[in-house]
Amino acid sequence: MSCQIHESAIVDVGAQIGEGSRVWHFSHVCAGAKIGSNVSLGQNVFVGNQVVIKDNCKIQNNVSIYDNVFLEEGVFCGPSMVFTNVYNPRALIERKSEYKDTHIKKGVTLGANCTVVCGVTIGSFAFVGAGAVVKSDVPDYALVVGVPAKQIGWISEYGERLTLPLAGDGDAVCSHTGKQYRLRDGQLNSIEET
Repeated sequence: MSCQIHESAIVDVGAQIGEGSRVWHFSHVCAGAKIGSNVSLGQNVFVGNQVVIKDNCKIQNNVSIYDNVFLEEGVFCGPSMVFTNVYNPRALIERKSEYKDTHIKKGVTLGANCTVVCGVTIGSFAFVGAGAVVKSDVPDYALVVGVPAKQIGWISEYGERLTLPLAGDGDAVCSHTGKQYRLRDGQLNSIEET
């Protein structure tokens, strides 16, 4: 295995970890986990059995990725952010058959200490602010903050806020990269160069 695993980490037999990935101090990766290439799992990270983490993700310290959470390429999970997998847990009632899938699309940023309630999809390149609580789906490129999380704007793939209305139509350019974006009917897309 051409990845780095700290001696204090536990990686159960059967876990798949891609080339160039790093598992840091006191982390635990369960046997059924599928982790791509160039993934960084910070200190004290837990990865469940029914979890997929694709290439180039960065999971910061103290994050638990429970069963039925799926991260696409390039997701950033900030320190101590939280995933859930049961909507109404009780210690005295087993609800493993009620796990809800949570999908985090390509390039998403999940800020420090935010919470993602199970069963949602967070769209590509969306940005969830620190401490937010996400209870419903988030559109591609949306910037959401607060409790519960509400959209306050749009954000580029680079992570720069775009000057666009929340609703309606408009065009914007990322001030850092020059990449162009188009908002139509409440959906933002990047304009590919031809």
